[in-house]
Amino acid sequence: MQERVLELLSARDGHFRYESGHHGSLWLDLELLCLRPRRLRPLATALAERLAPHRMECVCGPLVEGAFVAQLVAAELEVMFAYTRPARRVSDDGLFPVDYSLPQPLRAQLAHRRVAIVNDVINAGSAVRGTLADLRRCGAWPVAIGTLAVLGEAAADFARRDGLPLETLAALPADLWLPGACPLCAAGQPLDDGVEA
Repeated sequence: MQERVLELLSARDGHFRYESGHHGSLWLDLELLCLRPRRLRPLATALAERLAPHRMECVCGPLVEGAFVAQLVAAELEVMFAYTRPARRVSDDGLFPVDYSLPQPLRAQLAHRRVAIVNDVINAGSAVRGTLADLRRCGAWPVAIGTLAVLGEAAADFARRDGLPLETLAALPADLWLPGACPLCAAGQPLDDGVEA
């Protein structure tokens, strides 16, 4: 299954700042992931099978690509689908400067329901963290996190701390550094900020 996921991910090496504010050396052009939905469907089916034992009533995904994957998974499970939208905010330490929130009409629909959060790929987990926080604020009961792939260890650590099972189809090693501890910055390598992840 890992090979099938990797076939859909367009990767490049360099020096990047992620949405979370962390730095790293691997970039995935996730905008290309859903370019051919038919190729993504078998992966959504496999992820749905892994999530099914968690008995969710809804699958929620962060916009943009995570929501597309979540919608396919929800269709496979024949449960409700919801999404969260990103909004930038000021962050004192520069980390996790994006909040995610459910559109107002969906909030009451998810209150007191079992919800799985599904994303495309999780690195530091900015979109999943924001989605989880807002689901809890509206009274939903998050029961699991699902993703096509995780990069590095941050996703597993986050899920473990929050007491949520993490279901994934692929895992890739990846560097993730705080901006002040980034060896690529220390080496003077220019930061590629051309596209946000």
